[in-house]
Amino acid sequence: MAEYFTQLKALNPSELARIFKQKLHAPLLDIWEFTDEFKPVDLYCYLHAKYSAPNGIQNFLRNDGSDNLIHWEWTLVNEDGLLTVQGHNFRTEVHIFRHLGVGRRREDFIQELKQDFKAYGKQMKAIRAGLEKWTHFINPYHRIESAIDRQIQAIAALDLNLQRDRIPQPGTSEDMQGFPDSWRAIADKYTQALGLAFGVRGMLPVLAESFVNFLLFSIARPEIKNNKRLIADSLRRPIDVRVQTLHLTCIGFTTPVDYEHQACKDFHTLMNERNDMLHGNVDIERLSFEEIYFNGRVPIFTSYGSFWDKTIALEARTVRLGALQRDRASVEAFKTYILSLLNSGVRESVMRMLSSPQLGFDAKRNILGVLLPANMIDSRMGQSEPNA
Repeated sequence: MAEYFTQLKALNPSELARIFKQKLHAPLLDIWEFTDEFKPVDLYCYLHAKYSAPNGIQNFLRNDGSDNLIHWEWTLVNEDGLLTVQGHNFRTEVHIFRHLGVGRRREDFIQELKQDFKAYGKQMKAIRAGLEKWTHFINPYHRIESAIDRQIQAIAALDLNLQRDRIPQPGTSEDMQGFPDSWRAIADKYTQALGLAFGVRGMLPVLAESFVNFLLFSIARPEIKNNKRLIADSLRRPIDVRVQTLHLTCIGFTTPVDYEHQACKDFHTLMNERNDMLHGNVDIERLSFEEIYFNGRVPIFTSYGSFWDKTIALEARTVRLGALQRDRASVEAFKTYILSLLNSGVRESVMRMLSSPQLGFDAKRNILGVLLPANMIDSRMGQSEPNA
């Protein structure tokens, strides 16, 4: 079959505006969607090489940013009708109007364009070289923070109350009969909560350290950021040294960090607890919960406790279940204090990046940024029955 789609011509935007205003393009005949058939960047570079800059009406309706339904559009015509090629968030859409392409299939479009790629290979390569290349990656700080907050919410949803939920020690044989079922119901809830709490307890110091490391990665001074050995050295320093030298290693600080500030003291305590937990340190004073005397092999207790006291209540106290919200707040207070030392411009930039689930890195320029909105939009317009 003779070439058809590759013979289409581009119109100037003013002529397109006239066509759409007078509805000379109607009706919509078909919509073809493409995901894996073309790499979006290959198709963009091909259309740019063949037809110059995007000429579609949607280019003039989009916001000047990446928060759009349609990012780019070419509109092409022949005597049969009009065709638009649109780059969306999740696919490429080709909208076909009037009688364009009647008797031709979607597969014909794919085959023709891929064959034509060869004729524009050098120009496509040059256009791609002129684009900014960013690496999209997961924001580790945001991922840890989200995981912690979800786990804290899950604990709150269990509606725990150690005083209300406490099961008295059975005092009679009748009490013993119903005790196992009552105990099992409460124990299952607290076992789940204590597992979540232990995870949160381990991640809170990681969240705080991740914040410090994020600052070093995002706003380190150029002479440090651009030197692999210097940035590696900054990240290897003890955490307290990393914090106290932030004004030396990073831009934007209006004053040095006061490590005697209460927020830093609470942070330091949290990091020390992390080390004990991470390394499984045996700290008798910190881990002890009672004293027992022995006469040979005979235990003599200093006080009695119930099943509840020696199991659930003990585990809740050991993992400091009641202090989770306070410790989460201490990490937030530390972050707020450090951010308050930055000038307003740098602070706003850092806060925007911290709140983004995904970030972009331009290795060529060694810069960090937010590439896309957290919630990307999608929509489909109505169409007639497809031809193919």
